[in-house]
Amino acid sequence: MLHDLPNLARTIAAFAAVLGVLVFVHEFGHYIVARWCGVHVEVFSIGFGKSIAEWTDKVGTKWKLAWIPLGGYVKLHGQEQPHAVSDEVRASWMSGKTFHDKKVLQRALVVAAGPIANFLLASVLFTALFMAIGRPVTEPVVGEVLPGGAAAKAGLLAEDRIEAIDGLHIGTFEDIQRIVVGRPGQPLKLTVLRGNQQIEVPVVTGSRSANGRSVGMLGISGNKVAYVPATLSESLTGGFVQTWKVTTDTLGGIAQMISGSRGTEELGGPLRIAQLSGQVAKLGIASLISFIAVLSVNLGLINLFPIPVLDGGHLLFYLFEAVRGKPLPRKAQEYGFRAGIAVLATLFLFATWNDLTNIGLFRWVASLMG
Repeated sequence: MLHDLPNLARTIAAFAAVLGVLVFVHEFGHYIVARWCGVHVEVFSIGFGKSIAEWTDKVGTKWKLAWIPLGGYVKLHGQEQPHAVSDEVRASWMSGKTFHDKKVLQRALVVAAGPIANFLLASVLFTALFMAIGRPVTEPVVGEVLPGGAAAKAGLLAEDRIEAIDGLHIGTFEDIQRIVVGRPGQPLKLTVLRGNQQIEVPVVTGSRSANGRSVGMLGISGNKVAYVPATLSESLTGGFVQTWKVTTDTLGGIAQMISGSRGTEELGGPLRIAQLSGQVAKLGIASLISFIAVLSVNLGLINLFPIPVLDGGHLLFYLFEAVRGKPLPRKAQEYGFRAGIAVLATLFLFATWNDLTNIGLFRWVASLMG
């Protein structure tokens, strides 16, 4: 048991660092735009529950570090509606600095600033990685040959490097995909470097239907990554492109889960994040930074879901308010928040079940029971 203590300590430290950075940036987005819109921020808290440390700055904002590291919040002055508080609370509000008195566009900007800050963090981190270690490029090397696929029938082997297709130079694995996708069921001549020998491999691509059209398939995967030095402009562009790619891939995965074409066992919660944080931390600082960037995109996306309680739910209410010229009725908002809490609670329980399954708790309990 004692030999696991270093791993446990590393996991806890990595989890605290990862979640702390993500929560701070998200809440700081809310904070900075609220200040810009003239809203007084009463509390900026990282974590929930009893404070470990706290201080009050010169503008009256209380900064807190709490002992439950599962999120955070900013408390905006006058965030509550007047009808929801007592006369004493209303009397204490500072004129012109309450959140609910601001125009609907200003309130929407304050709410949207949190997720936007997460996307910006991801872009900055990816840009920093590209500048420090270079731009990742998947080399045109066969990592795995799928049984029964076009490549297997043609005799391609793992570690083969594809240098050209029909005389066209191949520089990355994406070049292979781009050519093959547009050539379903057609013959291609591959120039392959196998060991020190260059050979020609004829292949007839496979075919499958995607979005109502046929696309070509070769039946290989690539997993050999090289890092190419990048300029500042290339790093900046690459940071935004990589953030966009993670965003679209995540949305695509969610859409597949909803449609049933992809399993939901990949959904994870805090326990899974903690486990992965410890594993990624062992791989080095670059891997940990990349992990934080990916999680930052996920946090931004989750908060934009149109679920009451989340930022996206508030934005949805503000959209209705902008269209109607007045807020939704109190009852509608109340029922919406109740439904949102129910949805989040269900997702949390489901994700926790997946987490416990992934870390092997149920297998361990089953082994104890024989």
